[in-house]
Amino acid sequence: MNIYVLLKRTFDTEEKIIVSDGRIEDESAEYIINPYDEYAVEEAIKQRDEHGGEVTVVTVGDEESEKQLRTALAMGADKAVLINTEEDLEDGDQFTTAQILQAYFEDQEADLILGGNVAIDEASGQVGPRLAEGLGMNYVTTITSLEINGDIANIDKDVEGDVEKIETGLPVLATCQQGLNEPRYPSLPGIMKAKKKPLEELEIDDLDLDEDDVEAKTETIEIFLPPEKEAGRVLEGEIDDQVKELISLLKDDAKVL
Repeated sequence: MNIYVLLKRTFDTEEKIIVSDGRIEDESAEYIINPYDEYAVEEAIKQRDEHGGEVTVVTVGDEESEKQLRTALAMGADKAVLINTEEDLEDGDQFTTAQILQAYFEDQEADLILGGNVAIDEASGQVGPRLAEGLGMNYVTTITSLEINGDIANIDKDVEGDVEKIETGLPVLATCQQGLNEPRYPSLPGIMKAKKKPLEELEIDDLDLDEDDVEAKTETIEIFLPPEKEAGRVLEGEIDDQVKELISLLKDDAKVL
């Protein structure tokens, strides 16, 4: 089984992010594998171990993304592909990424493509569905269970606190939600093996794409941090007085009533 994982390098939201002049200061930021993509990597490895085949992780980005690809290899993936756009593209969006990935996958024989439900930096959830539409492939988003029997996939899809059970044929693209599995940590032997695993680097020219083909459809005007939370208030006095004060605050200050 040929299994592919869409992987994105994202900011570590557990670390302090500095925004200056409407842009994130890259030099001070820590980067990680998008956490939802870790579920995809783990699920890909589990499916490979059960059904055979190999797992290839694919990312679109600059050469710094190699670190996150190596981490996925250390987790147990077999191969990695970096589509390096650093010299060809200044800016891109979800359309750009999906078009580049579509050009790549048109030359691959994928049985299963997995990705994160959303990326924690932009959280659009567009790349997976856009790619599947472009490839004419079945797709299911926000999956929490995946069982494959022959060329049939039985999937549990999270739908706002409920579960939708879906049966679909392979090939299929699925985006992974929390609860699907528990991603493993790279082991020391895995880290050592990852250094010798193949990591292919491509550019958009290698995919017969021009810059006009992948020109972004959206523009980021500004990036800013949310305002700091104000300190809470403790209401005192009799219960009836507290209720009256709370209602007054919700009406006059918060303006939510």
